[in-house]
Amino acid sequence: MDIRDYKKLDKASQSIQKDSVRVGIVMLFVIFTGLYAFGLSNISNPTMLAFAAIIGGYMAMNIGANDVANNVGPAVGSKAMTLLSAILIAGICEAMGAIIAGGDVVDTIKSGIINKDAIADSHIFLLLMFSALLSGALWLNLATFVGAPVSTTHSLVGGILGAGVAASGFSVVNWGVLKNIALSWIISPVMGGVIAVVFLMVIKKTILYKTKKREAAKKVVPILIALMTFSFSLYLITKGLKKILPMGIGVAVLISVVLAFVGYLLVRPWVAKKSQEIDQTKEAINDLFTIPLIFAAALLSFAHGANDVANAIGPLAAINQVLSSGAGVAGKASVPLWIMIVGAFGISLGLMLYGPKLIKTVGNEITDLDKKRAFCVAMSAAITVLVASQLGLPVSSTHIAIGGIFGVGFLREYLEKKQMQAQELILQAHRGKDQKEVEEFLHKYNLASMKRKGLMLSALKRREIQILDKKETKKLKKAYKNELVKRGAFKKIIASWLITVPASAFVGAGIYYLLIWLGL
Repeated sequence: MDIRDYKKLDKASQSIQKDSVRVGIVMLFVIFTGLYAFGLSNISNPTMLAFAAIIGGYMAMNIGANDVANNVGPAVGSKAMTLLSAILIAGICEAMGAIIAGGDVVDTIKSGIINKDAIADSHIFLLLMFSALLSGALWLNLATFVGAPVSTTHSLVGGILGAGVAASGFSVVNWGVLKNIALSWIISPVMGGVIAVVFLMVIKKTILYKTKKREAAKKVVPILIALMTFSFSLYLITKGLKKILPMGIGVAVLISVVLAFVGYLLVRPWVAKKSQEIDQTKEAINDLFTIPLIFAAALLSFAHGANDVANAIGPLAAINQVLSSGAGVAGKASVPLWIMIVGAFGISLGLMLYGPKLIKTVGNEITDLDKKRAFCVAMSAAITVLVASQLGLPVSSTHIAIGGIFGVGFLREYLEKKQMQAQELILQAHRGKDQKEVEEFLHKYNLASMKRKGLMLSALKRREIQILDKKETKKLKKAYKNELVKRGAFKKIIASWLITVPASAFVGAGIYYLLIWLGL
């Protein structure tokens, strides 16, 4: 055995030790959670509540490991934040969002996927909630293991659907709700991608395609940040704080406009000073989006904690309510503080222990993200949810964020292909001419504005020369097929989205039948 073998063994040993530490922390968390639930004095079946609390904590950790990556992944991938700082900021904001704004009442039948009136027996309801919670957690765990960001809401909905069908048959399903969930698979990524592309094109045309980029950035970036302030303020008020500060949409818009104006006044002098310190390059302009990205990641994490903690604690709160009060099946359940803490701490713990894998997937393994592209993805995440909410369209925050990343990646492919084709046109048009003349034209073309570039290419085409025949054009397109969006990641993510509801439903039904077989 040589030194390389020893190094491999040492590396493997270190990896096992790290995994053992993580597993140990997880075990301490779930055991403490279970013991606390078991010790509650007003519970008719403390053993079942203890198991439900363990699964609820397990579900919360899986949400943290998988879903939070969508909020901070683009910022990490663009190097606006380090992985450690992203985990710390997101972990704190997720916990704060869950505890402060998670609400004291949650839905028990997520999204109304099944008719609660068809499940009159409280014992069947308990088994259904337990099955749904465990199936959603198991599916999220598998998705995290393979590196696929999936919707936690869809995972839980699938579990409820499967267990509900197993308990009462297909008549219990609200098919209209299921249709809306299926529509969200299309609407969410498409809207997210389109809005991200629109913002990226605005940045390119108003800043990056200008000759004097610093002067353009000095004018445009404060406006973009003001728009971001408005969008995220409205998003936070209507989504993150709606349970503790309910208000009409008109008041929320007015407050958001005021905050956007204040943000513009505050950020304008900073951008003016910062723009004087950077070069006239696209890379230097990126630095102006660093601080907005950090705030975006924090606010998205807070709103996510406030909203998605219900996916972990909703079924647990329902089980607790039935066991503690003997109440029947209800569409809403009150949430004791200890359950809210289980959800909040579980999400943060899952993010810190197992979140880096999905953060890297979202930030690096789909397409290369710089800060301006990550900014567009963050804007897309907030605006798409706001627009969809007002139009009554079903959307998934996970699908929106990933759709935004796909959108900017495919736009990069398109623009790069057009750029390469334009340069090939120039070379073909100057065929046989002096090399120095060709290089001078290319240099002028690359420095020109987009409008000027269009005029230069039009002038070449008006020479009425045969630049390329059909066969050559086909070869050229094939040569310039530069895939900046990794197709393997694209196919894996789309496939995981499509099978999330049916897969978690199948697991939910299986767990329900197992519980019945065990005589529970």
